[in-house]
Amino acid sequence: MEFKATDIASFLNGEVVGDGNVKVSGVSKIEEGQPGTLSFLANPKYENYIYNTSSSIVLVNRTFKLKSEVQATLIKVDDAYQAFASLLDLYMQAKESTRQGIESPVSIHETTNIGTDVYIGAFTSIGRNSKVGKGTKIFPQVFLGNNVSVGENCILYAGVKVYDDSVIGNNCILHSGSVIGSDGFGFAPQEDGTYKKIPQIGNVILEENVEIGANTAIDCGTFGSTIIRKGAKIDNLVQIAHNCDIGENTVIAGQTGMAGTTKVGKNCKFAGQVGLAGHLTIGNNVQIGAQSGVSKSIKDNEIVLSSPAVNYREAIKTYTIIRNLPKLREELIQLQKDVESLKQAKNAGSK
Repeated sequence: MEFKATDIASFLNGEVVGDGNVKVSGVSKIEEGQPGTLSFLANPKYENYIYNTSSSIVLVNRTFKLKSEVQATLIKVDDAYQAFASLLDLYMQAKESTRQGIESPVSIHETTNIGTDVYIGAFTSIGRNSKVGKGTKIFPQVFLGNNVSVGENCILYAGVKVYDDSVIGNNCILHSGSVIGSDGFGFAPQEDGTYKKIPQIGNVILEENVEIGANTAIDCGTFGSTIIRKGAKIDNLVQIAHNCDIGENTVIAGQTGMAGTTKVGKNCKFAGQVGLAGHLTIGNNVQIGAQSGVSKSIKDNEIVLSSPAVNYREAIKTYTIIRNLPKLREELIQLQKDVESLKQAKNAGSK
C-alpha cells in the first residue's frame, strides 16, 4: 500500500512542506531512512539526522524550525510522536483486517459462544462455556480454559494461555507466552518440613484496554480475583501474584515482580526490575525507579528510588555520597598521615 503526503497530512490534520505528491509504502527510523519510507522527529537529539535522511516524508512538530534545507517532504503536526503512533495503529488495523474465519484444526467446545468477525488460528483450544466477543483475533496455539470470557476486539497472540474462569475485557492485547490465571504461590509449611499446596480457586479479571506483554504471568486469586484495571499496560516478563489489584492507566516495565495482595493505585509508573513485597498499598500517581525494592506502602504522588526504596531526593543524596566514597577514602588516608606527621614532629620537638 502506498500513501501520498497530502493524504497522510489530511488524516493527521497536518501541513505539508515540500512535495505533496511524494508516496511512501513503509516506515523507518530517521537515522536509517530509506526512499519510499516515512519517519518522524520528536526528540531534539535526533535533529541532525533530518538534514541528510533518505526518508521521503518526515513528521515534525509544528514548532520545529529548519536550520538548513532538507530533501524530505515534511508534514507538520501538533505532536509528531502521537501522529506517528496513529499512523502505525492505522497500518496495524489494515494488516489485521485480513485475518478472518476459523482455521483448521481447532478444538472449540460446543457450548462456547463465538461472536461475529472473529479470527481463530490453527491449533487453538477453547473449553466449555467460554465466550469470544465479536471482532476478536485469536492467533494459533492459544489455550482458553473453561468459563473464560474474552471481550470484543481483543488480540491474543500465538501461545497465550488463559486458565479457567478468567475474564478479559474489550480491546485487550495479550502477547505471546503470557499466562493469565496460573496458580498463586501458596504453600502451607508442615511439621515434617514439607509444604502442602493451598488450592487457588479465584480468577483473574482484565478490564478494558489492558495490554499484557510477552511471557508475563498473572496469578489467579487464592479466592476472589486478581484485577488489572482498565487502561493498564504491563510489559514483558512481569510477575503479578495472587489477589493483586493494579489501578487504571498504570504502566509496569519489564522484569518487575509483585508479591501477593498488593494494591496499586491509578496512573502509576514502575520502571524495570522493581520488586514489591506483599500486602502493600501503593497510592495514585506513584513513580518507582528501576531496580527499586519496595518493602513499605507508598502514599499518593510519591517518587521513590533505591533498595529499600526511599524518596528520590534522599536516594540522590545517598548516591552522591556513595559516588564520592573513593575520594573521601583517599582524603581520610591523607588526613591520617598528616596527623601522624604532626605527632612525630611534636614528639621530636619535646626531646
